Amino acid sequence: MTLTRRQMLRRSAALGCCLAANPLVTPVTLASAPSDNRLVVIILRGGLDGLGLVQPRGDAGFAALRPDSGAALDLDGFFALHDGLASLHPLWQAGQLGFVHAVSTPYRDRRSHFDGQDMLEAGTGMDALGRNRSGWLNRALAHLPGAASRTAYAIGRADMLLTRGAAPVANWAPDAALTLSSQAELLLERVMHDDPLFRDATLEAIALSATDLGGAMTATDTTTSGDMMNAMSESVRAARTGTQPETIARFAATQLRAETRIAAFSLGGFDTHSRQERNLPRALGPLSTAILTLQAELGPLWARTTIVAVTEFGRTARLNGSGGTDHGTAGAMLLAGGAVRGGRVVADWPGLAEADLYQRRDLRPTRDLRAHLAWLLAGLYGLDRTTLEAEVFPGLDMGTDPRLIL
Repeated sequence: MTLTRRQMLRRSAALGCCLAANPLVTPVTLASAPSDNRLVVIILRGGLDGLGLVQPRGDAGFAALRPDSGAALDLDGFFALHDGLASLHPLWQAGQLGFVHAVSTPYRDRRSHFDGQDMLEAGTGMDALGRNRSGWLNRALAHLPGAASRTAYAIGRADMLLTRGAAPVANWAPDAALTLSSQAELLLERVMHDDPLFRDATLEAIALSATDLGGAMTATDTTTSGDMMNAMSESVRAARTGTQPETIARFAATQLRAETRIAAFSLGGFDTHSRQERNLPRALGPLSTAILTLQAELGPLWARTTIVAVTEFGRTARLNGSGGTDHGTAGAMLLAGGAVRGGRVVADWPGLAEADLYQRRDLRPTRDLRAHLAWLLAGLYGLDRTTLEAEVFPGLDMGTDPRLIL
């Protein structure tokens, strides 16, 4: 059976979700800055389940929502850490690991990976969703005197919205370029030529992940839906085995030991719609590896390093029928490094009773995630509040200082 537009439409939702949650090529972006402090921003793509990562076991509602939450390590008598990050527990004990809970960007209700990641990296509000713009980290660099690009390799997909903008930023990716062949492009054009909006969105999604469909297939009249999905699976497997968190973190650390002061990259796999007890630990493993690799490779510079890991949105408070969680609202962010005031979970806890949940389904956000990012930039690089609220994160009210940095 040949691949028809209707068949492509049926597969598009799952395909788009997969591409956004699991980017195939992970770029590392780098910049130098006039400071000895190091900042590493990790985007956790797919929507990390904050309630699964930092479990509020002291809240009576948690056991009702998550009756089989599995093993966890106690943090402070109220919160417990998912066993998938057990290797980071010594950092917690040393005061070099912390979390911020019940936070989110201003993104609400649409629950799209692409939109959520776009807003997270842009650092703007819902009013700017979908506009062409720069990323918040690049805008911060533009306000640092003496900030300049750091020479690095540019392979594959070269940039993230997070660091896109006028300020110079160098790029590197650990895999050879995965480009869409002309044959695969023609195939998509033929299948979807009557629906240009859907065609453009699909091509953009594939370009985002730099998927090479063409290496495994050619666009002929006998191409089947199975051919196309098999080619996608082969590309995903090849890219996943080629991009290791150790490789990314080791390269970033090498540059941070030199002139580079700021690095950003992404890790995927956090879209846990089913079998979360299996899939969440699989995603947490690479995150743990990346952080511990940075610690080992940075040596004495670890004391001047801050790592912040953020995600586009949290997940539903209740498990679904597949033992997973669906796209939600508030979640958690992770902080690590020798410069971090760790050993604590910063939270204005909203509670987990049904009446306390956002739309009676999600953890309710009690503070803007961007405020904590802004306070990090203020503490690390001396950016003033007016600049942060008006230029770096337009429209933000930073509120009180959570004192995230030593």
